[in-house]
Amino acid sequence: MHSRTRIKVCGITNADDAIAAINLGVDAIGFIFAESSPRYISPEDAKEIVADLPPFIHIVGVFVDKDPVEIEEIIDYCGLTHVQLHGSEDAEYCAKLAQNANPCMLIKAIRVGSSSKAEDFTPYQDIVKGFLLDTFVEGQEGGTGKTFDWAMIESLDLKLPVILAGGLTPENISDAIRAVRPFAVDVNSGVEREPGRKDIDKLEALVKQVISTDLAV
Repeated sequence: MHSRTRIKVCGITNADDAIAAINLGVDAIGFIFAESSPRYISPEDAKEIVADLPPFIHIVGVFVDKDPVEIEEIIDYCGLTHVQLHGSEDAEYCAKLAQNANPCMLIKAIRVGSSSKAEDFTPYQDIVKGFLLDTFVEGQEGGTGKTFDWAMIESLDLKLPVILAGGLTPENISDAIRAVRPFAVDVNSGVEREPGRKDIDKLEALVKQVISTDLAV
């Protein structure tokens, strides 16, 4: 029997969306601390949102090649439970951050394209807690709204939990879960009405699709 697929909603910028997502049953919310993102949120604003959240919700900070000391400060300041690294952070960078940021868990995001191979993941295997698979688009670190060929994931021979991202919507989430059987899905632009503002109806439809698919597989 397939275990329950966890759901993370990323790109949260306001308290209303955070609470609405939690009320729908999502497991984690994500704050993007990369200034170049249209979904950027300041640590101060994120801290205010976190202060009003109920217990047992995972709080994920998304970073792109940021100074590890700054990441550690934001972890403590905002009360993050997970760090998601979306840049070119190498295994040495991740190992140092994992040691200093403990018990905050690290997730390494890797953009998947036609040239992706198992060796891209191996250096991180004993350092991070899971791999987030996003779509490779030249010049973009994530949030592309595009899917990739899910069939190639099997060839990557991943040993850690897989978090599937990249263009997931209420319309394709069922197919994605059936094809990949990920530990979790990470949704963002596919449940938005504009960058940083979630469409709660779309999010509710996606959550329902995840639940019904889990029951069927």
